[in-house]
Amino acid sequence: MQLFLITKLRNKSLSFSLGPTSLSVLLAAVVISGLLIFQAGVNYMMDSTRGSFKTLYAQTAPIWSKEIEVQQKTLNELQESAENGLDALATKLSKLQARVMRLDALGSRLASFVEFSDIDFDISATPGLGGRDPKDALVSMQVDDFVTALEELNYKIQDRAEKLAAMESMLIDRTIQNQIPSGFPTKDGWISSTYGKRFDPLSGKLQFHQGVDFAGRAGSSIEAVASGLVTWSGYRYGYGNMVEINHGNGYQTRYAHHKKNLVVVGQKVDKGQVVALMGDTGRATGPHVHFEVVKNGTPINPIKYTSSK
Repeated sequence: MQLFLITKLRNKSLSFSLGPTSLSVLLAAVVISGLLIFQAGVNYMMDSTRGSFKTLYAQTAPIWSKEIEVQQKTLNELQESAENGLDALATKLSKLQARVMRLDALGSRLASFVEFSDIDFDISATPGLGGRDPKDALVSMQVDDFVTALEELNYKIQDRAEKLAAMESMLIDRTIQNQIPSGFPTKDGWISSTYGKRFDPLSGKLQFHQGVDFAGRAGSSIEAVASGLVTWSGYRYGYGNMVEINHGNGYQTRYAHHKKNLVVVGQKVDKGQVVALMGDTGRATGPHVHFEVVKNGTPINPIKYTSSK
């Protein structure tokens, strides 16, 4: 194969003769050059695309990060709301359980006072319940329905509790006559806080103190100031370990912050009987007994009832 090159320099022409081998080499060089140029173009486009993606990411990443943060905050708020809802339900349920325990204790005392021969009054047994198999599909109770049911149950329990308490009071009046609180609840203590307005020892704020505090040594004996029936023996918020005694005639006494209670609900106690040991449970700064006298449901000043032993 012969190639001719014509130049403007001196109007001359050059000619080359290429054999099969030289021609193959030339074609190979042209193809390789084309491939290299193509690859360079591809690399340029890839670099340009990567740059575009980096720019786009730099512009959108903060937006997505902010959106994720907002969504996470919303999720946390929903979770907290659900937990608060469950806590509220648990609180209601706890109060209802406490009232049911109170009704059980009242029922036990009434059953012990009155001979029930025609019915089975065993509070430890589960009441009989049942029914036919449901034909319709069962549906879980919603939270709102559950709260409504709790409120209705709360109303019914409160109604029964008031009626049972009235019956209990009448029965106590029949068995324990003319028991009026008198004397000190402890022989080993001294008055550290009186009845009436005072500065709360824990918060420092002005409050009304509904009882009298007798400070003393931990473990000192706490005595009933009149005969009666124990209507509470357990932990109560603020009071710590507390004993409540019903003396009839509308009188109740309360003894709180004990290290240990020594009586149980439904137990009959005599005046001067040790019902607990002094402690500092509940809202207390040290060992003492918080002593209350309640008349017809209202706390009154215990001082005049402690004037004589």
